[in-house]
Amino acid sequence: MKTIDELLGEGVEGKRVFVRADLNVPLDGTTITDDGRIRAVVPTVKALADAGARVVVASHLGRPKGAPDPAFSLAPAAARLGELLGTEVAFATDTVGESARATVAGLADGRVAVIENLRFNAGETSKDDAERDAFAGQLAALADVYVGDGFGAVHRKHASVYDLPGKLPHAAGYLITTEVGVLKKLTEDVRRPYAVVLGGAKVSDKLGVIDHLLEKADRILVGGGMAYTFLKAQGHEVGISLLQEDQIPAVKEYLARAADKGVEFVLPVDVLISTEFPDLKTKAPAHPTTVAADAIPADQEGLDIGPETRKLYASKLADAATVFWNGPMGVFEHPDYAEGTRAVAQALVDSPAFSVVGGGDSAAAVRILGFDENAFGHISTGGGASLEYLEGKQLPGLVALED
Repeated sequence: MKTIDELLGEGVEGKRVFVRADLNVPLDGTTITDDGRIRAVVPTVKALADAGARVVVASHLGRPKGAPDPAFSLAPAAARLGELLGTEVAFATDTVGESARATVAGLADGRVAVIENLRFNAGETSKDDAERDAFAGQLAALADVYVGDGFGAVHRKHASVYDLPGKLPHAAGYLITTEVGVLKKLTEDVRRPYAVVLGGAKVSDKLGVIDHLLEKADRILVGGGMAYTFLKAQGHEVGISLLQEDQIPAVKEYLARAADKGVEFVLPVDVLISTEFPDLKTKAPAHPTTVAADAIPADQEGLDIGPETRKLYASKLADAATVFWNGPMGVFEHPDYAEGTRAVAQALVDSPAFSVVGGGDSAAAVRILGFDENAFGHISTGGGASLEYLEGKQLPGLVALED
C-alpha cells in the first residue's frame, strides 16, 4: 500500500485530503477521559497540514443510531485535536450537508477541519452495499485524496473505511503503517519466548485469537472476567463470577490442544472476591477477600487476580522476548481491583521483551494507572482490529488501501 510519505513526495499543497481517523475517545459528558487516539493521529494530520494540504478529518464516536445525537458529537475531539496541533480546527456540524460543504470550501492551505460523527448518517454502517456506496460518494465529494489512519476501525466494512478509498487516490497514514508493522512482529519471525496475556470480560471475544495463537505462542496467560469460564471448565466453583457457560466446550478443547502442542496455559491461582460489584463512580472501598482460585464461594464473584497470581504472571513474563497483552486482569477502574492489571503492566515495563499493549481497555488502563507509554514497545489504538489481525483475518480497511 502507498504510504503517506510517498503521497507527500508527490505533493499535496492545495489538495483536500480526507483523513479517516479514529477519534472514538471515552467521554464523561463532554470531557475526554483518555485522548490517546486523538494524539495518535496528530503526526499524520500535522504532516499533511505542514505540506499545505487542506485536511478534512473524519471519524465515528460511539454507537449512535444512524442519526444525529448530541451525546456522541465529535466537537470535544475536534477541540482537543486543535489543542494538540496548536492551531484552530474548524468543525462542521454535519457529515456531508451544508455545514460540511461550507467548512471544507472555506479551508485555506495548511488548515484543518473535523466533520461531525460519521455514524450520524445511516449509510456509514449500512449492510446494504448501495446505501453505503452512496454515502461514500458524498464523502468523496469533499476531497481529492484519501488517507486511512483510523486503525481502530479497519476491521469494519464501513463506508468511510472500505468504500471511500476506492473512489479517491489513497494512502496509509503513519498510524496504520506503524500498527501493521508492529503486528507483523507478532505474526512473522517472532522473537521467542512469545507470551500472550489475555483478559477482559468475555471468552467469546477472544476465541478466534486463542485458536490462532495456539499455533504461534509459547505461553498464554489468562485473567479478567474470561478467566472464570476457564476455571469452570477445569471443574472449579466460580460462584457468581462472570461466566459464559456456552463457551465451556470450546475452552476445554483449547486447553487440551495447548497441552498437546506444548503451549503453556497459565490460569489464576488466587483471586479477589466480593459479594457485589464495586461502585465505579464513588470508588467507595470494596473490602475484597483473597481466596484460592479453586475455592470461590457460591455467593461471591471474582473481580481481580490475587497477589500470588500477580507474582506468577510476572515470572512468566520476565524471560519473554515478545509479549502481546489485550484485556485487563480485573475491574481496574476501581482502586481495590486495579493491582492485577497494574502488575501485568509493570511486568511488561520491567521485561526486556518487545511488548505490545493491544488497545481498548488495556491501553486505557496503562494511562489511567499512570504508566509512561514510552516504557512499552507499542500501545495499539485498536483492540478489535489488533485481535482480528492476529486471528489471521483480512481487515476491510487495509484491503481497501492496497493498490
